[in-house]
Amino acid sequence: MKNRILWPVVLILVFALSRWPGLIPHGDRPLNFSAAYALAFCAGLYLPRRLAWTVPLGVMAATDLLLTFLYYHPHGYSLLQFARDQAPNYAAYALIIGLGVLLGGKRPWGTLLCGGIFGAILFYLVTNTGSWITSPFYAKTFAGWIQALTTGLPGYPPTWTFFRGTLLSGGVFSALFIGAMKLVEAAEPAPAHEEAEAAEEPGEEAAPLAPAEDGASKN
Repeated sequence: MKNRILWPVVLILVFALSRWPGLIPHGDRPLNFSAAYALAFCAGLYLPRRLAWTVPLGVMAATDLLLTFLYYHPHGYSLLQFARDQAPNYAAYALIIGLGVLLGGKRPWGTLLCGGIFGAILFYLVTNTGSWITSPFYAKTFAGWIQALTTGLPGYPPTWTFFRGTLLSGGVFSALFIGAMKLVEAAEPAPAHEEAEAAEEPGEEAAPLAPAEDGASKN
């Protein structure tokens, strides 16, 4: 049980360190290729209920705040603006954690992998719908929503390229993380059964001995 809590927490903290710009080269990886979606989903799968919500959301909020105000130093950027801009992201993370809590970590690997991929799709839909709602550059029509999900705004990469990275990373990191947790579970000793269940079933009861007969027959 201790390993099932320790490993998810350690991986989430490693993820937090990896977010610092320049620490891990981006190379030619796809846009939006991140372990965040898989870690949020797997936190819901494997951490106790309270930790499942507080650890991933707290770590991501802390790193977002540090990166925004200590590294990027946006001029005149307030906490209120930060909360408004990040609200769709954290709503999506909360939904992904809830999906993990709902499924639970005891299901087969393939089922959990599909859950991780669905969580990445959920993140993409929620965040881009949030952009469509809040951005003044999108028409508030069905066509404007489709534009937010596919081509995006002129001068920026098409949003479908972000979806490709989201989907790919959700599948890759979910597969790795869930596979690692399955190996940890397999390596752990089986839990002790309760005494009543562990006791062997009694064999056939011996037939009771016949009472000894008196030496003299009774008249």
